[in-house]
Amino acid sequence: MEAPLQTEMVELVPNGKHLEGLLPVAPPTAGGQRVEGPGRSCVEGEGFLPKSPSKEPHFTDFEGKTSFGMSVFNLSNAIMGSGILGLAYAMANTGIILFLFLLTAVALLSSYSIHLLLKSSGIVGIRAYEQLGYRAFGTPGKLAAALAITLQNIGAMSSYLYIIKSELPLVIQTFLNLEDRTSDWYMNGNYLVILVSVVVILPLALMRQLGYLGYSSGFSLSCMMFFLIAVIYKKFHVPCPLSPNVGNMTSNVSLVEIDKDEAGLQAKTEARAFCTPSYFTLNTQTAYTIPIMAFAFVCHPEVLPIYTELKDPSKRKMQRISNLSIAVMYVMYFLAALFGYLTFYDGVESELLHTYNKVDPFDVLILCVRVAVLTAVTLTVPIVLFPVRRALQQMLFPDRDFSWLRHVLIAVGLLTCINLLVIFAPNILGIFGVIGATSAPCLIFIFPAIFYFRIIPTEKEPARSTPKILALCFAALGILLMTMSLSFIIMDWVSGTSRHGGSH
Repeated sequence: MEAPLQTEMVELVPNGKHLEGLLPVAPPTAGGQRVEGPGRSCVEGEGFLPKSPSKEPHFTDFEGKTSFGMSVFNLSNAIMGSGILGLAYAMANTGIILFLFLLTAVALLSSYSIHLLLKSSGIVGIRAYEQLGYRAFGTPGKLAAALAITLQNIGAMSSYLYIIKSELPLVIQTFLNLEDRTSDWYMNGNYLVILVSVVVILPLALMRQLGYLGYSSGFSLSCMMFFLIAVIYKKFHVPCPLSPNVGNMTSNVSLVEIDKDEAGLQAKTEARAFCTPSYFTLNTQTAYTIPIMAFAFVCHPEVLPIYTELKDPSKRKMQRISNLSIAVMYVMYFLAALFGYLTFYDGVESELLHTYNKVDPFDVLILCVRVAVLTAVTLTVPIVLFPVRRALQQMLFPDRDFSWLRHVLIAVGLLTCINLLVIFAPNILGIFGVIGATSAPCLIFIFPAIFYFRIIPTEKEPARSTPKILALCFAALGILLMTMSLSFIIMDWVSGTSRHGGSH
């Protein structure tokens, strides 16, 4: 039997604050956890968005105003990350068929994970990841969820700023048509990342509602669409193999005293083999690319905040938004990987844009693509910052009302810490690779499954029912992926090699 409708009205307002004492709450779960009492209510969203006088608001003190389309933009932007630049490299190490199978499986599993989150939130009337953890396991569950969200999203934001630090000087160098980088301040990535953080990211991060970032999210997606179109276009204008590759292939042959015709025939044979796509590949790098793809759809910390600010919200509507966002990114991921791979084949690098430097470092189209990618990752940072600020709010100030001073200070403090990490930690991607390998499986697989198992009442779904057994299997899959990811990263460090395929 479905939970009463009024349980859907206990709702999260921005920054993780709840209004939980004004309406009847859901009955206790099987775990015996209680919902926070009336004394914990606050007015985080009160008076900010006007209530409609013509109909009953969906929340006790906050009515969502974000449209279906804007919600799709925000969630798609949360899904899309810098990992799209490394998927062509992943395809080179899996083959087209295996890549398509893995990408499809990950997309379906991500949609199922969101289904578990939405169903759990509907039962208890809570739309905050941390509060679901509290309802399932009390304070330890709440802190575990908040910590995982904080670490995962700080890692994601750091990877985005790291791209800005490394790519923006190259863009300026290409724009100025300089052969070598100068010592001017505008060619220094450390100064540039601080400038971008202060001028662009911080004002957007100070928005009080996540829904208002829908416009910047739409523009960010447009930039990545331009990147995708350019990758497809370049496939038909970049020769294969590139002339340096042909030189490398024929150099060893020319040292041997054989007939020139035979050498030319051998070079053509090698070139033909090099430019033939692989449909199924297994090598030492294949297993390492699986976690990259598994985490390509990480958006779960943003799902419930977007659900909260949705106009006329319902679980079915939010699931449609999630499915549409995942489908859009699924198509973009596959096309970017496919045409990037079919352009360079086994010569593709772990960061796709770097590979185009072999063709023409001063290519105007690739210059525009770099600018578009930089714009996209810059506009994604504020989206990712919102759940971190809410998680910190839940851990440090759970009983406090909204304060603009605290709102601003948390954003400034987060951006300051992340900038310092990006500037002073040269191996930041390796450090946050470990964090991503632990927090991402928790947020995607383990937490949604075990929260679902604990929150759904046993009289509604017994412990041995098919949905709960599937949820436990889903959690076990997350533990397996976490173990695999950590093992590959440790092996990578021990061997002394670097295999960066991009991160979310």
